[in-house]
Amino acid sequence: MPSSANDFDFFLLHRVIRYVTGLAAVSFFSEIRVVGGENVPQTGPVIVTATHHNMMLDPVILSSTFPNHRILHYWSKASLFANPVVRQILLSTGNIPVDRKSKDRQVLFRGTFEALSKGYAVALFPEGTSYTEPRIMQVKDGAAWAALEYTKHAQENPGFPEVKIVPAAIVYTNKSKYRSSVIIEFGQPISMDPYKEQFFSEIEGASRVAAKQLSRDIEEELTKHTVNAPDWDTLYAARMARDILWQKENSINLDDFVAISQTLVDLFSTVDVTPNFHLTRRRLLEYYSLLQTTNLTNSILSTLPLPRDLDPHKPVTLPSRLLTLLLFVRDTCKSLVHLPFFLFPLVVHLPVYIMGRFGAHLVEDEEETQAQNKVAFGLLSLFLIYPAIFFFLWALFWYTPIGAILAATMVYMFAIYHNRMITGTCLNHFISVHINSCHPPGNYEAARRFITAWRILIGVWAPKKWDLSVSALSPYTTPSIPKENPWVERPRTNPVSTPSISTNITNVNVNSPEARTPSDNESTPSPNISSVLPPDPTLILPREQEPPPTIKPSSLPHSRRRPPTRRIMRHVLRARIEAVKALAVFFDQLEHAGERKRLKVHASRHLAEIYGESGANDERYAVEVVDFLRKRGARIPSVGGGGLKEEEEEEWALTSDAEGDSGTSLDESL
Repeated sequence: MPSSANDFDFFLLHRVIRYVTGLAAVSFFSEIRVVGGENVPQTGPVIVTATHHNMMLDPVILSSTFPNHRILHYWSKASLFANPVVRQILLSTGNIPVDRKSKDRQVLFRGTFEALSKGYAVALFPEGTSYTEPRIMQVKDGAAWAALEYTKHAQENPGFPEVKIVPAAIVYTNKSKYRSSVIIEFGQPISMDPYKEQFFSEIEGASRVAAKQLSRDIEEELTKHTVNAPDWDTLYAARMARDILWQKENSINLDDFVAISQTLVDLFSTVDVTPNFHLTRRRLLEYYSLLQTTNLTNSILSTLPLPRDLDPHKPVTLPSRLLTLLLFVRDTCKSLVHLPFFLFPLVVHLPVYIMGRFGAHLVEDEEETQAQNKVAFGLLSLFLIYPAIFFFLWALFWYTPIGAILAATMVYMFAIYHNRMITGTCLNHFISVHINSCHPPGNYEAARRFITAWRILIGVWAPKKWDLSVSALSPYTTPSIPKENPWVERPRTNPVSTPSISTNITNVNVNSPEARTPSDNESTPSPNISSVLPPDPTLILPREQEPPPTIKPSSLPHSRRRPPTRRIMRHVLRARIEAVKALAVFFDQLEHAGERKRLKVHASRHLAEIYGESGANDERYAVEVVDFLRKRGARIPSVGGGGLKEEEEEEWALTSDAEGDSGTSLDESL
């Protein structure tokens, strides 16, 4: 292997780019959690197979957080290396030439062999493209062929070190959202020993079978550490349930984020697990869709002082409106306390935020590209703003050498001050696990609460006649889904049924490529469900009166104009009430059924092996699932007397029947 000094000199450009882009990434995300770093070998050849769901931010996150500060090498078209100058730049940034036109794999992977033989780490994205889907859709065979062909090459050239494959799952809590979080988890290294014999076999097709098996093993490892749902409705319902159970922003330990999310996905993948399953899922989807439409979040709504006076079912009397106004003014004053401290850096960096928003608007139909554009456009804006500030300050010091040092220092300190006050980012630890201890001081969240508070105030104070009509509201109660990526291969097989409580769920794997969820009309209630569950609370509708299944988003236009706040805010608050009530009854029935009849629900295989009983196959006990969620901080609303308990009503702002004339309910409006 080359000496570390030579590596440092040759890959200097790579280190500079990694540092700059790492700063940009850690300013965009509030936390980057590295899990399983001990699984990455400190030395020797490694092929890192990473998920690819966020365009250029994936290699940025991967490179800046890779353990032991090892340099990652990426594939590039061999034709780009024809120009000598461009070649040196590409090599200095760690790129490897790949001749994709060659049918000879020894020629195709020649650059990869050279890098691995020197003990370098090569990073690949086996999914082949960046996309937004509810699950991992494809894992191509390129990484498997590269590893096995190098193993064959090393067999023919004694002295070459053996290569290992390290899966890397990159999971975003909300990949396009500013100040969201990232979890990057490195799985157990995959050795080539189990595949050698078959790959080296002279039997025709044996090598291809070995490569396919290795690709399946890579996909299985990536699936274990990511969130995978059979369809968008299931994923959205699970997300909304998660946001209600953990109402505070960043309240979930990121070490448990994937397991919690997948558990909820599995739970909402089991049709008819409770009598109100369809009702609960519909309520969650309606609330999710309205939040999506209004660009609000449940965490923001739950942290605002939403008293019972804001009941959207009834008109608000003048005293209640005045009291509401006082509450929001008080919250606004709290948000503005820190305004003098961060107003100046906010104004200076305003072009950065505007350009980032503009960049995201250019690709509003491509969620996987929005964060990349936000970071890229914002970074380009900073490259214009900071030099301008530097030269302005330097001019004040008469362009003296000492003045240049002072100006540069002031610009650097100003950048740190901005991040501390606006985003709360700890710049000094951006490429280490110490990022985990960095938490924002709350100015950004306070600003969001300030804006949301006044939007809600406007919506509540607006005359009720301004509310959207039933027909006008309907399109906003169905979540929109991302545009399909044409480069993603989709299975042509007929969809299989979603696992239900009346079917053999051990034979259905929600994470399999063939698994798809049919519409709710296609599901059949279990004939024995009434004997398993306790009596229905009064909130639950009879099955024949349950709302129809959610309209598939694909039947609606992807782009829709956001309605004015004054016309939809009451509907948002009403949807929140209905979603939490339905979820409370859902968990109440689930827990009681689990206690009485040891009810089992569907589970991803790896979670069933960890948390299920010994020998469990794709299932977990319902009681264990509820206990699992509670132990990790879930605040499950409880049911009492057919509705929520009084103390829960105040905490969740759920009462709707206490005063005034009743308004249009969500049931009536849909």
